[in-house]
Amino acid sequence: MENYIEQYRNKLRTPDEAVQVVKSGDFVWYGHFAMAPRALDEALAKRVGEVTDVWIKGVCILFDPKVATADPDHKSFTYHSGHFSAHDRHLGDKGLSYYLPGNYGQCPWNVRMGNYGKIAVAMIMTTPPDANGYFNFGTSCSYAKLICDQADVVILEVNENVPWCLGGEQECIHISEVDYIVENTIPMIAFPSEFPVSDAEKKIAGLIIDQLEDGATLQFGIGAMPSMIGKMIADTDLKDLGIHSEMMADCFVDLVEKGKVNGAKKNIDQGKITYTFALGSQRLYDYIDRNPVCATFPVDITNSPARMAINDKLMCINNAVEIDLFSQINSESSGFRNISGTGGQLDFTIGAMNSKGGKPFICMTSTKVSKGQTLSRIVPALSPGTIVTVPRTFAPYIVTEFGIANVMGKSTYKRAELLIDIAHPDFRDDLIKAATQQGIWTRSNKID
Repeated sequence: MENYIEQYRNKLRTPDEAVQVVKSGDFVWYGHFAMAPRALDEALAKRVGEVTDVWIKGVCILFDPKVATADPDHKSFTYHSGHFSAHDRHLGDKGLSYYLPGNYGQCPWNVRMGNYGKIAVAMIMTTPPDANGYFNFGTSCSYAKLICDQADVVILEVNENVPWCLGGEQECIHISEVDYIVENTIPMIAFPSEFPVSDAEKKIAGLIIDQLEDGATLQFGIGAMPSMIGKMIADTDLKDLGIHSEMMADCFVDLVEKGKVNGAKKNIDQGKITYTFALGSQRLYDYIDRNPVCATFPVDITNSPARMAINDKLMCINNAVEIDLFSQINSESSGFRNISGTGGQLDFTIGAMNSKGGKPFICMTSTKVSKGQTLSRIVPALSPGTIVTVPRTFAPYIVTEFGIANVMGKSTYKRAELLIDIAHPDFRDDLIKAATQQGIWTRSNKID
């Protein structure tokens, strides 16, 4: 223990001192989600004008990175995100943040293959070290250990408020693998566990809950609707549920506390809640802190379709922005504007398809309001610039408040019929006309 204390002291730096290792042309990698470094980011931003062409990558950062806002002309820094948060969207609209496309589960492969480029410096928030000299990556196991393994220099930003999240694997790093340490004890960035929901979203939740069975393993994506579905499940008679999810959220805590989740029927990680990052309220962070029922893994393990499919009855519930009549699903852009990212949606869709008794669901309200105008989320064709998150070859169960459309294995004209049948009634006639013009409507098509 004394040896670790001495190493800690020798590696301790101020943030301003630590960021001096960054050189022009370097690739700097920030921690993901709530584990992005705040003090190091502020210190690095002070070096605008001292360095040039520094390339920085984060993932769904929950604040405006100073390196982006302090250098709008990109003279020193160019900031990139692997998944857009609300902050990234705001910065992206100003040309201050750029999206790096990719399935979340494939990111570790891209790191190993060098597709991003050589990582010069890793800057990641962690817990303080334990008695054995290990720091924990907290709420974002993600692929933090791999980043550190690949980086020339590793700098940890130690925060006493970070929960210690048990693995799993690759959730810790030893002090011998760390070059510099800075200290910055600040509150964890937390989110409310309750979200406003519409009557349409409640109907969608009810339709999905009717599809669930005892012993199912659940995955929820990010957003108000999956969270609400989780809370509604807590008030059902379902039992022996399991969790294998990219994200650990507050609704899972509700399910455990109400006795719905025990993981007893899972075929892997039995009895464990499997996840790669956690995002939610302080209640959630307190729950996962050294809780042996929770197991955090690297994302290429949690998001492996083959591995997750070992669990029977894998039910994956995710959101979408819109879908066209050919069943191409957009979950990440509004035309040319990037609003989120691919994340693990495609991985979990494929995984649920390969699970015995599994079902993947893509959910959305039938309409949205944009600039005071009500628009259909089921559209004839995706507009220019729109990104296809899930191609039609993997389009699964599509759910709106008007029903569930199973488009798997269906012809183009049958998919159009099924999707129009769950569109808002005000838009169905126009969608039929569009389908006719697009050659995907026949005399046999029927709409209820």
